[in-house]
Parts: sequence; C-alpha cells; structure tokens
Amino acid sequence: MQDFQIKVENIVASISLGVKVPLKKLLDEDTEYEPEQFPGAVYRLKEPKTAALIFSSGKIVCTGSRNRAELNRSVEQILKKLRKIGVKVPKNYKVEIQNIVASAKLGESLNLDKIAFGLENTEYEPEQFPGVVYRIEDPKVAFLFFSSGKVVCTGARKVEDINRAVEIAYKKLKEIKAIE
Repeated sequence: MQDFQIKVENIVASISLGVKVPLKKLLDEDTEYEPEQFPGAVYRLKEPKTAALIFSSGKIVCTGSRNRAELNRSVEQILKKLRKIGVKVPKNYKVEIQNIVASAKLGESLNLDKIAFGLENTEYEPEQFPGVVYRIEDPKVAFLFFSSGKVVCTGARKVEDINRAVEIAYKKLKEIKAIE
C-alpha cells in the first residue's frame, strides 16, 4: 500500500438537540447573529479553531475540525456555552459526521485530459477550473484531481472511506495511464 499523505482538512458534523435555543442570548465577541441575513448564529471557537452554526431549532452544524478529538472538544465547548445561557441540553444527543474533506498527494503528476476522457463521471472545463472533478459511488465521494498530483476528496463520512477511495482512484488512474 502506498503512502498518499492523506490529510483531513475539515470535518463537518451536525448535532440535533431537539430543544429551542434563544439565539439573541448567545451574542458576545465570539458570536454573530444577524437574522435578516442568515437564520442562525455563527459561533467561532478559538481552540480548537472551529466554527458552529447554531439554529433556534436546536440544530447545530460544526465545521473546521481536523479529527474526532477536535470535533468532540468543539461540541463540548458549544454545549457549555448553550448551558450558560439556560438551554437545557439533553443528556443524549448524536454528533453525526456529514462530510470529511481531505487532501492527498499521489506523488506523480497527472494527465488531466486522459482522466477526463478515460474515466466515467468526470467534469473537466480547464477554462473554468484547473482540475478534473471525478465522482465514485462506493464509497460515495468526489475528487478534485490536479496536474501536480494533488488530490482533494470530499463527501466521505468516515476516514476509512477516504483511504479506500484514494486507493480505488489511484488504481483507476494507473489503468488508464493518467499517472506520469
């Protein structure tokens, strides 16, 4: 197995508390709330450096974590802030990963034309964007391939799925001789 230097860049997770959150009470130097522009409050955490969109329905979207431990610390800080303003945070809530964005280096340059013509489910418009978009179904992810050999993978819900998807994509790129 090859070392593709896979690095998780961002984890997006959702939490559903099922209780109402008085967003106006959240306002401080770390929180923005402008209901005429966006229905949720934006809470920026300093450590770990993440952000949360908090909605009055009790739904929360947390973004910016790079691993599960950072995500858990962020969620704890968010819930602590909610408790401080009087929100009755339920004992049982589920933190669900919605999307993981990761980068990888294939270690070799890529022929984007060969990828665009050799693989199904690709989009390539070099005048618009300097990479090829490639989608696979299992695991359900999308890749951005760049001629430098850099790759971005998005859509996975587990880190194992990213590893598996990169392996699959690499084999396909080898098959169509798009790796130079």
